[in-house]
Amino acid sequence: MDFQRYNRQIILPEIGLEGQQKLNDARVLVIGAGGLGCPILQYLVAAGVGNLGIVDADTVSISNLQRQILYTTADLNKNKVVVAKERLLAINPTINIEIFSVNLHTENALEIFKKYDIIVDGSDNFATRYLVNDASVMLKKPFVSGSIFKFEGQVSVFNFQDGPTYRCLYAEPPTAGSVPNCSEIGVIGTLAGIIGTMQAAEVIKMITGAGEVLSGKLLVFDMLSMRSQIIKFKAVSENKNISTLLDYQILCGDFPIENTDSIDKEKVEEWLEEDIDFQLIDVRNPHEFERDNIGGINIPLDDLLESIEELELEKEIVFCCQTGLRSAKAIELLKSAGVEGRFLNLVGGIW
Repeated sequence: MDFQRYNRQIILPEIGLEGQQKLNDARVLVIGAGGLGCPILQYLVAAGVGNLGIVDADTVSISNLQRQILYTTADLNKNKVVVAKERLLAINPTINIEIFSVNLHTENALEIFKKYDIIVDGSDNFATRYLVNDASVMLKKPFVSGSIFKFEGQVSVFNFQDGPTYRCLYAEPPTAGSVPNCSEIGVIGTLAGIIGTMQAAEVIKMITGAGEVLSGKLLVFDMLSMRSQIIKFKAVSENKNISTLLDYQILCGDFPIENTDSIDKEKVEEWLEEDIDFQLIDVRNPHEFERDNIGGINIPLDDLLESIEELELEKEIVFCCQTGLRSAKAIELLKSAGVEGRFLNLVGGIW
């Protein structure tokens, strides 16, 4: 053990040599090497958590750099987990790091999870969150959850020492498109650092036994006011009886974009300039549409099936949103409801 490296935490009575040895022996899996994952990983590595796994299939894009502090402009288009491992070993070369450059899904989750003692969820979508919960419950693994939305963040610990699970707090996922992710609604980068650091702190507390873990407690933090509150919740016994993993993309309404016909922004702008007879529908929320739009009418995704009479089904209809995700879901919702028409998704959104 590198006593000099860890001296400042070893001298803490709550940690000591025994706690540091527990950190060294621990096996922690981090889902996502993005806004939350970067600070989680950096602080766990710096603290001496001896065995880390990282799951992320994404590559570095320029929009990541505002909050994903492990990466630089020189890393654009590189695989995140490969870059992250290199940077983390530069911080602490004594750590064992295993990387999984894959999307987490029903077929691989149990196999990956079983090697680790604690799971940390830094994902940004509900399908992954419910998958992480259910796999953790099946394998009896505790996991630390974090989420961010604009200027607000949440942290909790689930399935710890037979405590409540994620489903005890959020029994069912929200309806498709009702909660936009950060690429659609925005997020301040420093919030990801704050919440990710809190998640890392919960992991260290769980390993060393220091302090009180956020089990059965949801910490809600508002960065604009710098206020936080803790909401207590109880375990629901039926949420621990999970014996199989589901198709979480269907459960959470994450329809595959590739199944929709598409059109790019340049073509839409050309149609608008040339007065081509088509209908443009923006499925974002009203405040988003008022802030900026490229024309057309606003029918929020949640209101779409109740507003079918507003669709000019004899024309080609282009659906748009901020990034192309909600508009793709709009088309799939119409198809699943049996509505026939010539629907096009504006890929990449209005930006």
